[in-house]
Amino acid sequence: MDFALSDEQRAIRDTARDFITREVVPLEQELLRRERAHQPGLERGELRELQLKARKFGFWGLATPQEYGGMDLPAVTQSLIWTEIGRSFVPFRFGGEADNILFYCNEEQKREYLLPTIEGERFSCFAITEPGAGSDAANIRLSARRDGGDWVLNGEKTFITGGNEADFAIVIAVTDPDKGARRGGATAFLVDREMGWRSEFIQTMGEGGPASLVFDDVRVPDRNILGEPGQGFTLGMEWIGKGRYTIPSHAVGIAERALGMAIAYANTRETFGRPIGENQAIQWMIADSETELEAARLLILRAAWTVDQGLDPRHASSMAKLYGAGMVNRVVDRVMQIHGGMGYTRELPIERWYRQVRLYRIFEGTDEMQRLIISRDLLRGYTKLGGQLA
Repeated sequence: MDFALSDEQRAIRDTARDFITREVVPLEQELLRRERAHQPGLERGELRELQLKARKFGFWGLATPQEYGGMDLPAVTQSLIWTEIGRSFVPFRFGGEADNILFYCNEEQKREYLLPTIEGERFSCFAITEPGAGSDAANIRLSARRDGGDWVLNGEKTFITGGNEADFAIVIAVTDPDKGARRGGATAFLVDREMGWRSEFIQTMGEGGPASLVFDDVRVPDRNILGEPGQGFTLGMEWIGKGRYTIPSHAVGIAERALGMAIAYANTRETFGRPIGENQAIQWMIADSETELEAARLLILRAAWTVDQGLDPRHASSMAKLYGAGMVNRVVDRVMQIHGGMGYTRELPIERWYRQVRLYRIFEGTDEMQRLIISRDLLRGYTKLGGQLA
């Protein structure tokens, strides 16, 4: 069994790491200063400038098909790059991307939404979560009622990432309450902010914050249906599914860098006349972290591999998301413990990671939902014990 990366994969990974190290990491101290001063983080213009620099490096549209100017990289290679992005807490992402379900746009919608999003001229957000429908996405209530050639949307979405900055939202709404969302009663709509929805900032323990989107009789033309009527829940699950191996890929990057900081600190910080790294308690924390990190890395790459093989990735992705999210929480907690009081200050990124990674166990499918999926697959015989290795 060969676990080695190809020469091309190593070259792409190393180039991405070089870019993140030289262009992104140096911004961290300024972002920490802004956060201490209660100022916004990375501005939209600053993100755009970084993305254009990355484009010169050849990084543009990691998952975007080549016909749209993207790289269309295999999922394993994308996972390696997302890991490198995760090594910095600066909220950076390579440009040239669009929500995976935007590729269901028709030709007119592609010109109005997909292509400008790929070019970074428009910003989107995905809206399915509601105050009463988080993990239970099939319980959404935001309604879309047909009125002539329009649909009238009423309701609220909450915890929407990017909702405060988005020019338009991909909204999953109930169009046939009798069927229910899961059985074809929900439809996806492309809804411009100018059509009348408003966003309200939600303060969280992390940097920045998601939004609550409010729809009061927002009229959306029939031509703004994404995909087919009744396809909304399916599209929503496809959107969420991608996050189940991108998020743990970021987690690996965070854990790698944080553990590196802990090792360096353990070798230089002295108490009682010797480096703290000579203490067994510190050694065990480092050993446990490295072991869990390696296990998570292999789970995540295997999940990405199932995508590249054209296999159903849901079981492997759920395991990667569950374990990766828990792993990075445990590693960052140990790293803070090793650093002691300095780790708890806002002079270092550790406390910021501590707040950031706690979200990983919640969004894009909670730990509890991942366990439900994994156990259900086994109990109902959808997946053999041992998965692809069985």
